[in-house]
Amino acid sequence: MKLAPLLVSSLLAATAVNGWAAPLKLRVLETSDVHMNLLDYDYYQDKPTQDFGLARAATLIRAARQEAPNSLLIDNGDLLQGNPLGDLVAKIQPLRAGDTHPAYKVLNWLRYDAGNIGNHEFNYGLPFLDQALKTAAFPYVNANVVDAKTGRPYFQPYALLKREFKDEDGQPQTLNIGVIGFVPPQIMQWDKANLQGKVEVRDIVDAARRYLPELKQKGADIVIAVPHSGFEKGESARFAENSVAGLAEVAGIDAILFGHAHAEFPSAAFAGYPKVDLAAGTINGVPAVMPGRWGDHIGVVDLVLERGDAGWKVSGKQAGLRAIYDRKAKRPLAAAEPKVAELIAAEHRRTLDYVRGQVAETRAPIYSYFAQAADDPSVQIVAEAQAWYVKNAVKGTEYEGLPVLSAAAPFKAGGRQGWNYYTDIPAGPLAIRNLADLYIYPNTLKAVKVSGREVREWLEMSAGQFLRIDPKGPKTQPLLNPEFRSYNFDSIVGVSYEIDVSQPARYDADGKLAAPASHRIVKLSYQGKPIDENASFLVATNNYRASGGGHFPGIDASRVVVDSPDENRAAVAGYLAERKVVDPAAKPAWRIQPVAGVAMRFDTGAGALRYLARQPQFRLAAEHGDGSVSLELVE
Repeated sequence: MKLAPLLVSSLLAATAVNGWAAPLKLRVLETSDVHMNLLDYDYYQDKPTQDFGLARAATLIRAARQEAPNSLLIDNGDLLQGNPLGDLVAKIQPLRAGDTHPAYKVLNWLRYDAGNIGNHEFNYGLPFLDQALKTAAFPYVNANVVDAKTGRPYFQPYALLKREFKDEDGQPQTLNIGVIGFVPPQIMQWDKANLQGKVEVRDIVDAARRYLPELKQKGADIVIAVPHSGFEKGESARFAENSVAGLAEVAGIDAILFGHAHAEFPSAAFAGYPKVDLAAGTINGVPAVMPGRWGDHIGVVDLVLERGDAGWKVSGKQAGLRAIYDRKAKRPLAAAEPKVAELIAAEHRRTLDYVRGQVAETRAPIYSYFAQAADDPSVQIVAEAQAWYVKNAVKGTEYEGLPVLSAAAPFKAGGRQGWNYYTDIPAGPLAIRNLADLYIYPNTLKAVKVSGREVREWLEMSAGQFLRIDPKGPKTQPLLNPEFRSYNFDSIVGVSYEIDVSQPARYDADGKLAAPASHRIVKLSYQGKPIDENASFLVATNNYRASGGGHFPGIDASRVVVDSPDENRAAVAGYLAERKVVDPAAKPAWRIQPVAGVAMRFDTGAGALRYLARQPQFRLAAEHGDGSVSLELVE
């Protein structure tokens, strides 16, 4: 009988020698697409908010950590750009040498373990990005951006985090966690002016396959992939913007923390996607999360690890999201962490001073609730400002005599950003914050030279926003394609036209000719006459569109004739300052042709009801009680 304890001790000793241990539970937390919404404050509306802000997510992070002794916290990117606070420290009152970027004052205090670089990190140029990243107290990773001259990684491609955790028996265990990051290759189009000749970008899946063996060779027990990339159905082509489906097929990845699309995974929006288990939160068996945007969710991946002869392996997994706001009940689920406001109080105060500065006055309200279905004053003001800038820019050049058109899109149009995400500026003073509300991105202004035929094709691509309306179909049909991004719905000021939505879309989302015989754009005219398809025009736009963003046919950087370093917002500011007073009544230049017997319906924010009397082409169809309403076009 006395031998039994000795036998047990021997077995335990043998287990220790052979490297066996009790299971180890690890929680991995993710934030993504914060876009400088560090506080629960809406700078565009100049008021506090309950439904976004990293300050509220910080409360969820603290609670999630208290529940799990072993945890990591990782940010996916698109952190440094997105609101006036980001613009302030990048351009208006730039960081001085030795200053810590306000985002990293917060993330350093929250003790992030690693960060990935998103596409919007490049918006302010590489020197600013390099300066900002140096103030992060944790490693940043990116595996698919390389130096254009040397071909070597521009950033640290991965990090190997060595952490001391406790297993389920309370015994200390050392875990080596590989963290590898990726960004969409399309940054070379979207930020060409900042990146061309400086860096190049590799395919996301190729880069994963390139570095995973190296990570394993260096001792990574598990690997966490952090792609700033979305998840789409079907196989992804090489260099795809949204490559999560392909990444989930790469052997050796134990968890995926993704983002970029501002969507939420796991959620019902991904029901029916191949190889998805929404209950477990997995894609092809790999636990994965995408936590929305602006700090409105955190992602939580729980792993159970067991160690055998071949090392640590994942034996259990569960992924899910935690929200800071209950949209259905319309109540907050997390209070703001007060320390965040304390950390960046000075930057917040300077941002408020900046955004409250007046530049002009408007005699009528400016709003974007109807911008996807009718000519819209918020879009027209931007387009008119761009045209004003280009006309001044080409004076005395060979292009001075060419007619100037201007393309602009509604940036704030609800959809995946929520039913409060609209421009809504009351009549009265126009402040800097209103300019940022009209034009939210730090794009720079460009002009391209195109033919009348290319103007038509530009509009045909834009008209892909609309679903096809079947004249013989149901009496009520949806008008808008929910997968079409509003920032790709360009209207062109300077021409007039109608859109025949009974025809199929001429182009698909990648700009490929899908219906060669179809023409949705009809009655296209310039100065009251049918447009001359051989005539030349200048079209004012932004660097994203001019460099090929959105896959508009025939539009790329080779067509640029005005390559301005000035932001589109600066053009809007200059235009408004010169005019001093504006009366933004939409001047109808385009319309959707009615389809006899069919009510065409679209959803918008309930704020539209305040202005419905100003929009006689629409009628209220339904109020949904969730902040949205359905409107119908009046025949």
